[in-house]
Amino acid sequence: MKKIVIAIDGFSSTGKSTIAKQLAKTLNYVYVDTGAMYRAVTYYALKNDFIGDGFFHEEQLIENLDDVNITFKFNETLGFAEVYLNGENIEKDIRTMEVSSFVSPVATLSEVRRKLVEQQQLMGKEKGIVMDGRDIGTVVFPDAELKIFMTASAETRAERRYKELLERGQKLSYEEVLENVTTRDYIDSTREDSPLVKADDAIEIDNSGLTIEAQVQSILNLINQMIEK
Repeated sequence: MKKIVIAIDGFSSTGKSTIAKQLAKTLNYVYVDTGAMYRAVTYYALKNDFIGDGFFHEEQLIENLDDVNITFKFNETLGFAEVYLNGENIEKDIRTMEVSSFVSPVATLSEVRRKLVEQQQLMGKEKGIVMDGRDIGTVVFPDAELKIFMTASAETRAERRYKELLERGQKLSYEEVLENVTTRDYIDSTREDSPLVKADDAIEIDNSGLTIEAQVQSILNLINQMIEK
């Protein structure tokens, strides 16, 4: 069967990763969570005091980027690949609100984006890949056979994120999470390097009221149409 590149872009907390994982599993494709890669760099920056409340030592982070080695290792028990930074499993560490609060500023750095985009493009060279992020269909794979742009209201996304954080034992108010979501939307959409925009040929899906199953089936139908052409 013909293999294609599936690019899924969209705002934070639209469930891109959940949908992409399910699609990859169904199609037996490789799944890459590019957001996790930017979170890994952010985690590295936090651990090395390159970024924090009220400061961001951009040049120090840039100078140390060669020391950042991000890999994915498939966890058979969980059914998806976990993120490793320099050989250490940081899957849970990068999902905290602290990392969420600083990931957008880190992702605006051209040097960070260039390093990670090169790695992402290599991953998709053989096709048969599902990749989600902010600029997959516009920058990483502008020639992807299928591009999806996912969106939902800020309130819906904040509610999803709030519940997710509560399940992980993080005590935050809904208002704090909503503020984080809207702030990230603004930074992601207005940054100079690879801003979050919908590719001209992307298919937009507003999943505010859609179940995961309905979204997956809708995209699978699109994929089947694409492959049959």
